[in-house]
Parts: sequence; structure tokens; C-alpha cells
Amino acid sequence: MVKCFPSFLTVAIFVNIMDLKSLEELKGDWGNLLDEVERQFKMEPDLQAVLFLIGVQELGKGFRTFNKQEKQDLMHIATCRLLSDYGYYELLGIDDDGWPHWMNIKNLPKLSLKNQDILLKQSAINYFKEEVWS
Repeated sequence: MVKCFPSFLTVAIFVNIMDLKSLEELKGDWGNLLDEVERQFKMEPDLQAVLFLIGVQELGKGFRTFNKQEKQDLMHIATCRLLSDYGYYELLGIDDDGWPHWMNIKNLPKLSLKNQDILLKQSAINYFKEEVWS
């Protein structure tokens, strides 16, 4: 339903310049985000759960039961939204069913799984600070 991921140089620089202090701050901020999600939703969240919640937020239809395909689409929406901050995706519009569609506007960098994880976690933290907790 939606496609996404971030500019090679921007992301590579972001991930590579993170020193141990930055990684420790990320770990602390991520733990705080997970604690807040667990408190609000009475579940032990992981990155997939956080992406799902961001997708639900971006869909804007409130929480309801979603089928397996919709859950995958919601995580994809979240990933596109997060990576749009780095200029990799652009919102094309909303379809007749109210689902957002994204266009990849820059080639995505090749990152290790660890660096993808770091990027998505930092992006999710930023999203919650700017869109949910502000």
C-alpha cells in the first residue's frame, strides 16, 4: 500500500557520527519511549509495536482492529513518515479509503540492520517528541 526508507549521505553521517554518549542517550530515550507506551497501552512494546502505533496515528482513524495486511501497511506508513524527515519520501496523498500513499524521492542508503535500527529508533523518538508529546 505504501513504500518507503532515507539520503545515503545524510543517514550514513547521522549513524556514523553517533558516539558512545549519543548511543547511550538514544538507549535512554528509547527506554523512556517504551516505558510510556507500556504505561498507556498495557503491553511490552518493541520497535514493531512503536511503528504500528505511529502508523495508526498517521492514518488518523483511531484505534480499531486491523487485519494482518493492514498492520503491515501501518508499519510501512510509519516508516515512510519517519524517513520523510530525511527527504527520502514524500506524501503523495490520501486514497478514497483514507490511507496515505508515499513516493520514494531519493535512493535509500544501504545500512546494516543495526544502523537501520538506530535510525528508526531515533526517528521514532523525534516523532513522539514533536507529534505526540508536544
